Amino acid sequence: MTRILITGANGQVGFESQRALALLGDIVACHRAQMDLSDPASVEAALDRFRPGIIVNPAAYTAVDQAETEPAAAAAINAEAPARLAAWAARHDALLVHYSTDYVFDGRKAGAYVEDDAAQPQSVYGQTKWDGEQAIRNSGARHLILRTSWVVGAHGNNFLKTVLALAQQRQTLSIVADQIGAPTSAALVADATAHLLARYLQSPQAFPYGTYHLTARGETSWYDYARHVVGLAEQAGLRLALTTDAIQPIPSSDYPLPAPRPANSRLDCERLERTFGLLMPHWQAGVDHVFSQLSD
Repeated sequence: MTRILITGANGQVGFESQRALALLGDIVACHRAQMDLSDPASVEAALDRFRPGIIVNPAAYTAVDQAETEPAAAAAINAEAPARLAAWAARHDALLVHYSTDYVFDGRKAGAYVEDDAAQPQSVYGQTKWDGEQAIRNSGARHLILRTSWVVGAHGNNFLKTVLALAQQRQTLSIVADQIGAPTSAALVADATAHLLARYLQSPQAFPYGTYHLTARGETSWYDYARHVVGLAEQAGLRLALTTDAIQPIPSSDYPLPAPRPANSRLDCERLERTFGLLMPHWQAGVDHVFSQLSD
């Protein structure tokens, strides 16, 4: 049975991956104590100890604003660690599955980004994720790079949970309305990965390696996303301090942050859907499911 090593086991996608990939192999879910991606020796020791046939790497430095003042820390986890994982995979004929982000783009395109669009990261986080991608491509390792965005799950921290907490504390909320994307459930990312890996295990030699976009279908703004979440809470009868009408749209310029956010985070998933026979569900389905898990 193939051994599958998952990094960042406590993260949103890492947590869901343990469930989604369980039927495909012998799962080794590594927490930071078992594999510290910022420590080269820890990474090598864990790989040599577990000797996986597949490495799944959802772990990342995701403190987007903090990365602006901690570029070395972000690079260690987002760029140098993937390079190390890829080098090990190349030496041991393993597959590396790595997750990247819409932040590798500048967010100025009118339509959804395709995989071959030029990368123009606007932040330290985006640049380090792009550097990680490039290191993997240049390693000679068999790999899948899956770009996703706006990840949400019942486990871990995310926008949905933040909005729910604030809606119970505040009588008004101001939410950015000029950034567009597709909230994508961690479960969807993990389940789609399982589909891809099942195909890989059937025929590694014929497998279509490379870079793919993996997000939910549809699009929304952070403002409309927040209204949707609060609407779900209202329908569920949760005690709230505000209604959806008390959520106000604001431009990004009214909420300045250290790291710029892409105005357009839409990723075109046609290549993934066509290649693997998948149809991404609408973003509301994933968000609704996460909400139901939290409210049970």
